[in-house]
Amino acid sequence: MAFEGLSEKLSAAFRRLRSKGKLSESDVKDAMREVRLALLEADVNYKVAKDFTAAVTAQAVGSQVMESLTPAQMVVKIVNEELTALMGGQAARLATPGSKPPCIIMLCGLQGSGKTTHAGKLAGLLRGQGHRPLLVACDVYRPAAISQLQVVGEKVGVPVFEMGTADPVDIARKAVAHAKDHGNDYVLLDTAGRLHIDEQLMGELKNIAATVSPQEILLVVDAMTGQDAVNVAQAFNDLLEISGVILTKLDGDTRGGAALSVRAVTGKPIKFAGIGEKPGDIEVFHPERMASRILGMGDVLSLIEKAQQQIDEKEAEKLARKMQENKFDLNDMLSQFAQLRKMGDLKGMLGMIPGIGRQIKDLDIDEKQFSRVEAIILSMTPQERSKPELLNPSRKRRIAAGCGLRVEDVNRLLKQYEQTRQMMKQLNNAGKKNRHGRFPGMGGLPGMGGGPRFGF
Repeated sequence: MAFEGLSEKLSAAFRRLRSKGKLSESDVKDAMREVRLALLEADVNYKVAKDFTAAVTAQAVGSQVMESLTPAQMVVKIVNEELTALMGGQAARLATPGSKPPCIIMLCGLQGSGKTTHAGKLAGLLRGQGHRPLLVACDVYRPAAISQLQVVGEKVGVPVFEMGTADPVDIARKAVAHAKDHGNDYVLLDTAGRLHIDEQLMGELKNIAATVSPQEILLVVDAMTGQDAVNVAQAFNDLLEISGVILTKLDGDTRGGAALSVRAVTGKPIKFAGIGEKPGDIEVFHPERMASRILGMGDVLSLIEKAQQQIDEKEAEKLARKMQENKFDLNDMLSQFAQLRKMGDLKGMLGMIPGIGRQIKDLDIDEKQFSRVEAIILSMTPQERSKPELLNPSRKRRIAAGCGLRVEDVNRLLKQYEQTRQMMKQLNNAGKKNRHGRFPGMGGLPGMGGGPRFGF
């Protein structure tokens, strides 16, 4: 999980501050020394880490403590604000087609950084917003690059323009003309991966940019490469004047130093973050939300947005009505699991809830258990799913045999279902309404602590 190591070290430093009733200048400086070490261990650029802690120290030592905050809380508040500023202050907007479409976006980067995959992810994100993007295969050197882009394009429902191994500059020019003729408002150029010291290939990028005048030149960099990602960003920016960065594999980098250094070193914003392997695993990079995650405060806004994007409103309304009428059955439980799975990595999603991230960091959530739960429910007849009280011992044996599991597993699922149903009944009796984005029974999901667990 991104920033895991940094979050733990910052939390430890702040805990020591909270144990003191009043903070002296030396207390603050000691804490900032720990913060600086934590940033350096997270692979943050040395100058960035030094300037950051100096700025926090200057504010923390000279600031008046607000009435609603303790001195330690005030330091955390200042760190939060400085982290947000370090990463750009606010989310950087992508250029829009305006009155003269198409808007041209050129993606560039090193070999293996994830350009083709993230060209598809970005195209899918734009399509979901109601745009008509066109993917363009300008990588004519890597074997199967065109085929890969076509596969990615098919997954996200976006057409791909390709001309085989023709000159990439010609491909880009003709793709723009094609987009104008066919009403595509965004053109995403997937260029060949290259070493930034390769003058010939860098010259090709310059020629493409000079020919089609892209509104955005986005550099795709791998967060797992840490400080090297920042060096790559600096080199590409010096040669091409990039407009922003897509940081990939942010979910897999426990250090996260690249995210904290890119803006400070290059002056260019991180516009998007790749957070998984699925086509929808890309999100707008919000500095204030990322700062909140780093400090263990969660990211409820991103969680809500993810829910709104993935959850079927009609299904949610239907489920809410059934909950209120206490008519929740196993079909609904199956539907609820399917909706949750659409939202992506469960552990990452729960980590966005304030106070939950640290509790689950060592918890092993086996998402394969979702498949086993679904197998049990799908082994039932439609009548059994709508009326679980029909499930006598012989029916349970038949269901267990049908899904290749044990009767005990069927019983555990039924117990969890009953606990979920009872909890909903209690909520309704208390006059609480379930709305979109709230998931009753989440505490008892398979593989999670705090509720019944399946022993598969």
